Amino acid sequence: MITDYYFHKLNLPDDVRDALSKCRMLAYAEHEDQLVEMVYGPTRTATYDVRYMIEGRMTTEAEVVHCKNGCAANFMEDYMRRRDPNTMTIGDDLPTDKPRFKDRFGYEFSKLRAETLDWLSQQIILLLPFTAGDKVHGSPSLLVCPINATFFALGLANMQGFVSIRDIPEGYTPRSIIYVAPPFRQSHFDGKQVVVHNRSRDLHEVFSYNLYPGPSAKKGVFSILLDIGEQEGWVCCHASAAMVETPYENEVVFMHEGASGGGKSEMLEDFHRDEEHRVLLGVNTENGERYYITVQESCKIHPIADDMACAYKQLQDPESGKLTIVDAEDGWFLRMDGDNAYGDIPPYEKISIHPPKPLSFFNIEGHAGATALIWEHTRESNGKPNTNPRVIIPRDMITNIVPADRPMQVDVRSFGVRMPPSTAANPNYGVMGLLQVIPQSLAWVWRLVSPRGFNNPSIADSSAGSGLKAEGVGSYWPFATGRKVTQANMLLEQIMAAPNTLNVLIPNQHIGLYRIGFASEWISREYLARHLGQVRAKHLVPARCPIFGYSLDEMKLDGQYIRPTFLRPETQSRLGEAGYDAGAKILTDFIKEELKQFVCDDLNPLGRQIIDCVMNDGTLDDYLALTPMKLK
Repeated sequence: MITDYYFHKLNLPDDVRDALSKCRMLAYAEHEDQLVEMVYGPTRTATYDVRYMIEGRMTTEAEVVHCKNGCAANFMEDYMRRRDPNTMTIGDDLPTDKPRFKDRFGYEFSKLRAETLDWLSQQIILLLPFTAGDKVHGSPSLLVCPINATFFALGLANMQGFVSIRDIPEGYTPRSIIYVAPPFRQSHFDGKQVVVHNRSRDLHEVFSYNLYPGPSAKKGVFSILLDIGEQEGWVCCHASAAMVETPYENEVVFMHEGASGGGKSEMLEDFHRDEEHRVLLGVNTENGERYYITVQESCKIHPIADDMACAYKQLQDPESGKLTIVDAEDGWFLRMDGDNAYGDIPPYEKISIHPPKPLSFFNIEGHAGATALIWEHTRESNGKPNTNPRVIIPRDMITNIVPADRPMQVDVRSFGVRMPPSTAANPNYGVMGLLQVIPQSLAWVWRLVSPRGFNNPSIADSSAGSGLKAEGVGSYWPFATGRKVTQANMLLEQIMAAPNTLNVLIPNQHIGLYRIGFASEWISREYLARHLGQVRAKHLVPARCPIFGYSLDEMKLDGQYIRPTFLRPETQSRLGEAGYDAGAKILTDFIKEELKQFVCDDLNPLGRQIIDCVMNDGTLDDYLALTPMKLK
């Protein structure tokens, strides 16, 4: 609805109110159908370009296609089709370890903020309220967006939940505001993605100077939640989560963390099977030999969260000794690079082809009046399919999902790492076994560093390759706006408060010589669920590399034993102990180097002891002395 009727309900900063009051027109959505109409305009145009006047020249930022099942947005530049890891900058003077706007660009953000509000004051603006976090405990928020970029607003609404302007109370005071000003990418930032966070104690502003929603509508909201949590004493985890129901109707809750590409979405997928109903465990990368297992009846997956799980302070139950979480989102920004043909991911294919309401597609081919198909990925300028195709699916469309208002206690907390192939001839750090059981001290260490690992598909970073890079604290550090040591302390407190949650490591992509993809996650999940989230002490042996905690000496699933070469990679003939040790040293040296930055007077004393243990090549017994494990 295009009107200023609702403007009086909003309690906004004076300069924001003044700017918006000068707009050519203000638009609001009383219901979702109106928001969809705004995406395509009153004539529901089949295809249109999102264009802006930049330095006297009309420039197209994106093309939006009206498909049967939603809108398909594609950006003109390959670079704009994935998140730039260097997007964030801080515009305020509050404590931070992130680059400040003034240091990076040479002038105060207040100047650009005024310019941005002035530009917005000359546009037709959509004002869209939303909730950052879950609907029960989340914070009131607001999107300020030029109306020709309403596809961005639809994506946000599908991720954070649509809030009708009619339903907000008088005096609605946003705890956070996202401003969208696309032309500034070209006019001020040499074409780069830039998102500026401007914090105060009562308001977190996010200025999005580009239209790819990853750094702002998605991770920008994550930043908001981390900032609020830092002030209130809780952490929003970078995690997927699922309640897994065994064939005997036992229920085990998993939460899986990791850097981008670490397998969070894959943890919610069922086994990928071949035409003979077999599960491919691994492929020998030298001779092509394939190893299969057969799982007759697998566990039923009830998704909880896909990427962000809030562990609100008021939800925690100290008596349980387990972490309690709820989904931070109302819809999931799903990467579909693993869907390359019909039938690869049937659940999401079914939802996206016939959704009950229009969806948002990014980097997926769209043809006017046709159905956008999530396995038809936009081609890059080099002719290859884009590696970051996305669809936003509201959580209420997902089968068997746990209700959003149902907090869940975590039985198993796993951490995923992308691993390269490793042999004695070419040693590398891909020497982690299929499932490693670790004490709380090591669970904290892995999250402090959060290695991004091998061949990450979702980051616009030419150096991603096979080299190690750290995403940092909890793997959410790229989105946090404060200090690393503050988040490190909060994360340690969170982990230590949950001694009855089992901590494990799970590699993906490779185990030594073998290419495994994400089969390791599915097999580990199945095994742990059938054992009620526990591993018996009699099946555990200290890993050859202490930072891996325990390895399993055997794993039996549906009457089949997993080959020891997958559980303890040093037993692989083409890797051996020497190759294993060389790879483990690469990883250990990297972790040691990354941990140095956390050593300061503000670090939790236990954290200092744990880091000292790593630096001094502590044994597993040393870690257990700091944080004992309850094993049966």
